Parts: sequence; C-alpha cells; structure tokens
Amino acid sequence: MINNHNSVRWRRIFGCNLLFLMFTLSLTAQDILVTGKVTDGNLPISGANVLIKNTNSGVVTDFDGRYSITAKATDTLQISYLGYTTVTIPIQSRPTINITLQEDATALGEVQINAGYYTTTDREKTGSIARITAKEIEKQPVSNPLAAMQGRMAGVDIVETSGVPGSGFEVKIRGQNSIMAGNEPLYVLDGVPYDAQSLGSRNSSGLIIPGGNISPLNAINPSTIESIEVLKDADATAIYGSRGANGVVLITTKRGKKGKTSLNISSSTGIANITKKRDLLNSKQYIALRQEAFAAEGITNYPANAYDINGTWNQNHYTDWQKVLIGGTAKTRQVKASVSGGTESTQFLLSGMFQNETTVFPGDFNYDRITVNSNINHSSNDKRFQVALSTGYTIENNLLPGTDLTSNAYKLAPNAPDLYDDEGNLNWENSTWTNPLAELEGKYTNITNTLMANSVLNYKAFKNFEIKLNMGYNNAILEDNRKIPHTIYNPAVGLNSSVSRSYNHSGKRKSWILEPQLHWTRKSENHTWTLLFGTTFQSQKSEAFAIQGTGFANNKFIENLSAASTLRILNENNQEYNYQSVFARVNYHFKSKLFLNATGRRDGSSRFSSSNRYGNFGALGTAYIFSEDLNLSWLSIGKLRTSYGITGNDQIGDYQYLQTYSISDFPYDGNIGLQPTRLFNPHYKWEENIKKEIAIELGLFNQRISLSATYYNNRSSNQLLNYALPGTSGFTSIQANLDALVENSGWELELDGSIVSIPNFTWNTAFNLSLSKNTLLEFPGLEESSYANRFVIGKPLSIMKLYNLKGVNIETGLFEFTDYNGDGLITVAEDRQYLADLTPQVFGGISNSLHYKNWTLDVFFQFVKKQGINEFFGTSATGTMSNQPISVANHWQQSGDQSTRQQLTTGANPTALLAYSQFTLSNGIISDASFIRLKSLAISYTLPFSNHTRSSCRLSIQGQNLLTFTSFKGGDPEQGIGFLPPLRRITLGAQINL
Repeated sequence: MINNHNSVRWRRIFGCNLLFLMFTLSLTAQDILVTGKVTDGNLPISGANVLIKNTNSGVVTDFDGRYSITAKATDTLQISYLGYTTVTIPIQSRPTINITLQEDATALGEVQINAGYYTTTDREKTGSIARITAKEIEKQPVSNPLAAMQGRMAGVDIVETSGVPGSGFEVKIRGQNSIMAGNEPLYVLDGVPYDAQSLGSRNSSGLIIPGGNISPLNAINPSTIESIEVLKDADATAIYGSRGANGVVLITTKRGKKGKTSLNISSSTGIANITKKRDLLNSKQYIALRQEAFAAEGITNYPANAYDINGTWNQNHYTDWQKVLIGGTAKTRQVKASVSGGTESTQFLLSGMFQNETTVFPGDFNYDRITVNSNINHSSNDKRFQVALSTGYTIENNLLPGTDLTSNAYKLAPNAPDLYDDEGNLNWENSTWTNPLAELEGKYTNITNTLMANSVLNYKAFKNFEIKLNMGYNNAILEDNRKIPHTIYNPAVGLNSSVSRSYNHSGKRKSWILEPQLHWTRKSENHTWTLLFGTTFQSQKSEAFAIQGTGFANNKFIENLSAASTLRILNENNQEYNYQSVFARVNYHFKSKLFLNATGRRDGSSRFSSSNRYGNFGALGTAYIFSEDLNLSWLSIGKLRTSYGITGNDQIGDYQYLQTYSISDFPYDGNIGLQPTRLFNPHYKWEENIKKEIAIELGLFNQRISLSATYYNNRSSNQLLNYALPGTSGFTSIQANLDALVENSGWELELDGSIVSIPNFTWNTAFNLSLSKNTLLEFPGLEESSYANRFVIGKPLSIMKLYNLKGVNIETGLFEFTDYNGDGLITVAEDRQYLADLTPQVFGGISNSLHYKNWTLDVFFQFVKKQGINEFFGTSATGTMSNQPISVANHWQQSGDQSTRQQLTTGANPTALLAYSQFTLSNGIISDASFIRLKSLAISYTLPFSNHTRSSCRLSIQGQNLLTFTSFKGGDPEQGIGFLPPLRRITLGAQINL
C-alpha cells in the first residue's frame, strides 16, 4: 500500500514537471515583437544595425533611432553603428529594449593616424594628412605602392612614366616648389627615410626606361603595407624640416597581432596590354598620300630610296605595327604567403612573395621579383619596455629590350616588309629598311638587391615619460647592363663583333639613421599637454660606376668586359651625405575641442658650407571643434583648422659649394691631368618654403557623411639655381641663391559617405577633388638671364614656349605662325611666345564600395583635366616616308582649300619642311588630354570554411586602367612622350586564410 502510494506520488510529480516543461518550451519558442530606441546617451542614432545574433535577420533604426524586430524570447540582439562599440543584449522575453551606444576608441574619429614622430586621430589632427589603407591597396593589381595611390589622395599628383615593368613614377604633392632643386617628397618606411632617387643610369637604361628612372619603391611589396599617409601642410611636415619641403609619404608595414597563429596564402595570374592605340594611316591611305606628295612637287620618277612606293615593297601589304611591336599580351603571376600570430607580450609576422611579369614587346622578356619581410614585437610583462624589429629583403631581376619599340610602332610605313624571311631569319629586304626587331638583339638587364631594416626601442621610465630610440639601415645595390652586339645592324654593312659594345653600370647606396626621442604627457580634467624632443643622426653613402667595353672577339664574350679590346670609364663617383638635426613638438588640448600644435626643427646638412650649414624651420597648427558648442543633432563633428610654417629644401646634390675637379680624358705629356669642374661658393643657403592653410571638416548625420574643404598657399623663395657666368671665367655657371619666388595655391575637397547601411548590404563612396595653380611670382633679371626662354613671370614653371599656330594659309598651303615682333620672320628668340601649361588643372577620383553578404564590388574612377603633347610631337613632315595620324587626310591640296594640315612634301620642298619643323615646335602639338579612367575594379567572393573560425577562401577578379574616356588622339593621355604607355591589367586570384 505504501509502495503504491509512493508510486502514484512520483507519477504525479513527474507529470507536473512535464506539463511545466512543455508550457515553458511553448513560451520560449513563441516569437515576440521587440521595440526600442538606440541613442548615444543624448541624441538618437539613425541607421544603426539591430541584428539577431548568429543570424542574417535584422533591421535598421529610423530617423528617430527607433526599431522593431520579431525575435524569440531567448535570442540575443546585436547592435552596431560606425564609430560606436558594438553591443550585445539578451532579450529575455522583454518587449522593450532601449540601447545606448558608446563611442568606440578605435572607431572612425579615433583611428590612429601615423604623423611620423607621433600618432594622432581625425578628430585631433591639426595638419593636412591624406591616407589610404591596406583595404584600398589590396584591391588593386599593382606592384608599386605609388600606383596604388594614383587619384586617391587630394593634392597628390602621380604619373606613371612607362608601362615597362620596373619603371618609375613622377610624384608632386601640391605642385612644384623649386625651379631647379629637387621636388620629390620624402619617403619614410617604418620610421626610416627611404631614398627614392633612382640608382639607374641613362647610358644603360635610358632608351627603355624614361630618364633611367628605375623606382626604388619597386622593392616594397604593396601587400605588406598597412597604411600610407601623405603629409602636406606645414603643421604636418615641419617636424621633418628641410626633408619635408615637398611633402612626406609615410609607409607603415603590417605587424603581427596576438592570437592564434594564422596562415595566409594567395595566388594570382593575369594579363596586361596597352590601353589605347593611335589612329594611323593604313597602307592604302599611306600610299595615296605618298603618291600625292610626289605629284605635288612634280616628281614623276620615284627616287631609288622611296622603297614604299617605287615598287620595291608590296604596296598592298599591310602591317599594324602597333599590334606587332607593342600590342602583345604581358602575363603576370604572383604567389604570396604570410604567417602571423603571437601572445600578449610577443607578436610576429613573416611574409614572402614571388612575382613574374612579361612584356608586351615581341620576344622573351620578363621581370622577376622576390620579397621577404619579417616583423617581431615584444613587450615586457609590465608593459614598460617595448621593442620592435622589422626587416625586408628584395631581389629584382629585370630583362628588357635595349630600346623601347613604341616610337617605331608609330612611325614605320604600314607597307614595310615582313619581319622575318622564309627561313625565319630577320628580314632586311635587300637593305631597304631597318628591321625594328633587330633592336631586340640588344638587351637590357638589371639586378637589384635591397635590404631594409629598422628597430624601435621604447622604455616607459615614469608614468608619463617615455624614452624612445628609432634605428634604421638601408642598403640597395643595382647592377645593370645594356648589350649592343653588331647583330643589331644590317649584315650587309659587313660589321662584326669588333664593333659590339657593352655598357655596365653599378649603383650602390647605403644609409643609417639614429633618432633618440623623449616623450612626456600630462593630462588633467580639461587640459592635455604632450611634449616631444628628439635628435637625428643620418648618413648616406652613394657610389656610381659606369664603364663601356667595345670590341669583342665573339659576341659570346660580350658579358665579360675583360674580353673587350677597348674600355672607357664613363662615370665614377663616391658621395657622402650627412644630416644632423634637433626637433621638438608641443601639443595642447583643451576640453578635447581646442587643439594647438607647435613644431620646430634645426637641420644641419653637409650640402652647405660651414657658414650656412644649419637652418631653422617650424610651424604652428590649430584646430577648433565648434560642433561641441552648437549641439546640433545633424552635426556629428564640425572642425576648423589652420596652419602656418616654414620648411626648407636641400635637394641640390652633394659638394655643390666646393671647388671640384675631375680627371681629364686628355693626358698631357703622358700624365693624366685634372680639370676644374665647379667654382667654390660657400655663400648659398637653404631654399625656404612658407606654407599656409585653412580648412573646415564636417561630419553629418552620425558620421554618415563627412566632408572637408581646404585652401592652401605655399611660397618658395631663396631659389637655388645655376647662375650663368661669362665664358671668360672658364665655367658656364655657379650654384647660387636668386630672389625668385614660386607660389603654389589651390583647393582640395574630400567627401566620404555611407549611402546604404542595412543588414547584409552596405554601400560606401568617397570623392576627392584638387584644383591647383603654380605661378612664378618673381624672378629679378629674368629677361637678361639664360632662363628667359624657359620661364615667364606670372605663369607656371612647367610651361612650354611655343610658336602660335594661326592655321594653314589658303594660298600657299603652308602652316602660318604669329609674328609677335612684326619683323616678317619667325624666329625662336622672338616668336616662341605661346605658353602651354601641361600640369593638371583639376584632378581627383571617386570610389564606390558595395558589400552584399559575401560579395564585394569596388569601383574607382580617376579624372584629370589637363593639356598634353599630342600625336604630332616628333613626327616627320606629312608626305615623307613615315606613317602619320589619320587626321592628316584633311590637308591642303590647292589654292582656296580650308584645311587643318599643310601641303604635302616628300622632303624636296625646303619651305614646307621649315614650316613643318616650326609646327612641331608650336601649339599644334598641344591638345586637350583630359580623361576619365576606370582606374580599378575589383569583384570578390568570400567563402567561409566554418561559422566558428576565421578560416575562409576569397576569390577575386581585379582590373587596373580598364577603360579610358578621352578626346585625346595621341594614344594614352597619361603620358605621350614616345615610351610605352601604362598598361591595362586584369588578374584572377584566390586567397586562403587559415
């Protein structure tokens, strides 16, 4: 009975618990409507994302910050918004949940920006600093950091000089400050100055790489870069003193992060080709033009050397020389890997890359690059001592044609013979032409080895006092060679290897830097003081050696100069540059809304004599966040800032003030002599650049939109020039300061916006616009100086003085030009008065980034408004044995004709030849070269391996220079100087993160 009773009792207890559990489960499974409001503690936040954690379900708050979402009682809400810390809140059956978000210390306004010797934020910075990050860089198929910057930074004008792998770039930050001294910015890699001057030589590489400008920045793997900051105004650059006169480019590489060791492997392959061909005559049009030219000059019997129309060459034969010589498809391959991780006290990163790229030229040419980078950071347990060590090593091996074939592709007659004969040998067509592929028998090679290393030691001696030591070492060696075997010439000439030549050049540069620094900070309720004091000790040694060997027993020995019958040293020099300075910075914050920043530097440079060796430079920057006093709901941040300061410039070369000698090529009485090369002048001083700027920065609607407008004015004085001397002095010029004054001024506009931000989809856009003006304000005695034909007061430094083309005389059929002095003659000195300015007047870019679930689309357009040298630059007279742009069809034929091109000539009419020669030095070779370019496009899809790890696979397709919209007829509008233009690139890639 008792057992029965107990059994019934336990059955009842179990049944009650089962009913309670079922009731509870039904409640927890039931969906409920959760509503609430998201604020920052004061104002509502519109556009905040409210998600159900671990799902794709979510909503966005309205204009008043309100939301409503259907969820389960056991779900957790995840609330996020740009600039604020993400919050997770369990629902716990509550129907109403109000959320307050806190500003994120690492959010937009507080992202740490590298300013060189210190870091700042968007909110606190008083200077002008442009920035791109790894996020923008990794979406572009580029091999040089400068290519990744093009069009993305206001005030930064970057032009790629050639599409040949390993070539260089021209960079100007807010215009040209100096007339004759250097205008290159200072590059700083992980706190160490990085000399970007080319180690190449015009003698060996000048015919394939414009100016021999081989960019040392090719040694930096873009995928290792965390961010690039460009310092532009006085407040940002003055702490770098004379080295920062033309702006500063700060490159920061990636660091290891604490956490699980991660492995990243990526591979890509792609193709590249020229962006745009010139419209040239085909064979039918060309032959008709040539025949008309001879007929116009009354020549009925074609000369023996007019092979194109006298029957020697097939007049029905046609070759598109642009397609044959520069229309190939370059192939690119790249493999990268990195491993990183670490603990709370020690983090590491190790990465490597291999790259191979061929060319668009015929033949087997390629560029190989191997880079290895490492970084390790360590801090003591009490965080008082920190050490960081970064190293990078790059090997580049570049094999190129000895000569760029682009000019040949534009000028060769379209009915010229085939390149090869029936036996596969170079075709010389019975010595009737110069086969362009013969140039490929001569090859150019360079091998570059670059070592970059830096270390930072930091010790926190007291609570607010730190001691820091920055150390760096760079070593670069370039060995290049250009071989010119006798086989580049027509065999019929009868030359042999006794005329074969080889140019060998070696450039070496090594430098070190030590920068001890003291940092002190003091904070109170309303005031923050930061002091920085430091010194710089820097030394750089450069060597250059060039030698030419001529005459070899066999071309197989052309690699060995000791086998040459004649050796001639073309260049041999050793240079040493020493630099010492003291610098300081004082920064003050008041209530986090008023900011003052004062910097000063005293520089000493070995490029000046002892009496003028030191220069003093400094700047003052201020910023006021006026939005703190307005309390407007739509104004997230409003800031006014201004700066004023003085920087210097010592980019004049070494030993310019000394009286120097060189070894004479002409021995006397059997002895090698010395000849003077420069006069002693200890009196010249630093150039000075006074920079002024004012700007307004606004953040609207909880930072959904941010914009800035900046006006700057830079005036560079005390210009260092070569002052002309009378021939009786024995010297042509002497380095000296002249009272010339150069001004750069302009506006910079930037706009960033979050257009759409909803669960699973975001759309962000960015826009920058630069309007710049360069003016020579003063140049005493200009008209009487040797610079009278180069510069004009009130005009830019980059002008070309040209004849002014009036048109074609309807009676004579010849080009006519303005006779400025009315003497009836067209002369160089008096009549080249038309001024053409080739610098960009307006430039910028606009980017759009769209992200939908695992898909990402990034599109960037670059735009430039400028004039450029067109397709008629460097051409021969129309009617001669050279191909022409198709527009020459509109030429003068008879009296009364209205035409844009003068009468044809075979070269037998000296008057027509003179007129055409003057045309090539007139504004007839200048056209509107403005363009809009689809600079980059990237589409990627990320496939996560697991919802619980960061492991993923990312597939992407990327393009560079994809489309160009322009009215320019001279080929690619970015550069039109007869070298290979920048290439269109498309790559496919895969990246695995483990």
